[in-house]
Amino acid sequence: MREKIDQKIEEVKEVVERIRILYNPPREYFTVALPVVLALLLLIGAVLAGYTFQGTEKQQQQGDSARLQQLKELQAQMDDSSGASADNATTPETPATTQKMGLDEIMVFAVIIAITPYAIDITLQKRNTRRKEELYTEFLFKLSELMRGGLDPIKSVKELSRTDLGILTPHIRIASTSMVYGKSFEESMKMMARSLHSELIVRYTTLVIQASYSGGSVADLILKASEDMRSIISIEREKEGNLSQYVMIFYFAQGIILFIIYTLSTSLLPFVKQLGSTSIFGGANQIANLDFSRGFFHMIMINSFFGGLIIGKISEGDARFGLKHAVVLMIFGYIACALFILPPPATTGQNIKIMPVVNGSINAYPSVPLKDPVSFMVTDTSGNPVNSTVVQFSIVPSGSVSPTSDTSDNLGIVKTKVTVGDAQGTYIVIASSNGATARQIIVATGE
Repeated sequence: MREKIDQKIEEVKEVVERIRILYNPPREYFTVALPVVLALLLLIGAVLAGYTFQGTEKQQQQGDSARLQQLKELQAQMDDSSGASADNATTPETPATTQKMGLDEIMVFAVIIAITPYAIDITLQKRNTRRKEELYTEFLFKLSELMRGGLDPIKSVKELSRTDLGILTPHIRIASTSMVYGKSFEESMKMMARSLHSELIVRYTTLVIQASYSGGSVADLILKASEDMRSIISIEREKEGNLSQYVMIFYFAQGIILFIIYTLSTSLLPFVKQLGSTSIFGGANQIANLDFSRGFFHMIMINSFFGGLIIGKISEGDARFGLKHAVVLMIFGYIACALFILPPPATTGQNIKIMPVVNGSINAYPSVPLKDPVSFMVTDTSGNPVNSTVVQFSIVPSGSVSPTSDTSDNLGIVKTKVTVGDAQGTYIVIASSNGATARQIIVATGE
């Protein structure tokens, strides 16, 4: 079995090597083009599957349509002679609906898929380049020592091709072989420098070539070039180390933003929504209809992406190297949003019943928040409490509820604070989940 696996691996390697030799496809085909195509296919598949962009404006429009439908149900109920018993009935026979992930969340996954391979690739390339530059300083040092011993530059390179200089060894051997077959020292060294993909190596290779054609002590000039190159690498490493503290500051700032948004979502915004259905300047207060959690999610994702690019620009001088930071920030930002900010997905596949805790109607004053929250109980078909079930709240014909959804506790209880509209009359708070619906009547009087 082991031999078959090894044989398959060798076959795959052979195919890959054949493709590389025959077609020499750029790395960007695999690190950029292919991931982008996969991300686009993911988005197209999500759109065809019926996923929609979860925006505040769209949700508000859907809420308005649902409110009109609920108002029609209220008018029909007011004409019904069944009385309060019908008002408090549940309707589990309604088909259950599944709360889908938004297209905006799919877009986040698509962006991560598109940029992660390239981010990893350029990071590994930079590490390899840095390692090649460090080994090249050692190559120049040994080259100068051999020339001090009486060898000319060509023989010195041939001698070094027999030593082990890590990932630099194959390139030195190719340069030595090219000299054997008649290419000049200049051509061979330039070819080796280009294959190493380092501007620093190319610059010092040019210096070594010029030194080899000049008079005086060539070995001393090459040794000096080795020392200078080593100093530049050391300075670059020290600079990156000093700038790493700013990277940590950016990450810390992102954590502070998440904490502030979590505090707003759990403390301040629910309090604002409880202020009533009218604003202090008159007219309707639309803040209760806005989905701040979704807006906060968008802000965190955008800030994570561009914040990562800024980190790369500051710490490494190129925004491309910030893509890895963008990926990390977006992943942790999404996890934080899913756990603490975005509403949890609705529970599906379970038959439940919802009933109001208070039998009959509740009295209230127009535009005045109820003293106690309106409570409902979620149970299974046998009457046992069901916990961890998300219940959505709404009120018709006007008014506000806060929160607009709640998760049942161990007793199956969910609660919402209610403010009826500014007119006297009958209002109905509707609780729904998984196709089950319950209604609580509230009567607003001026007394």
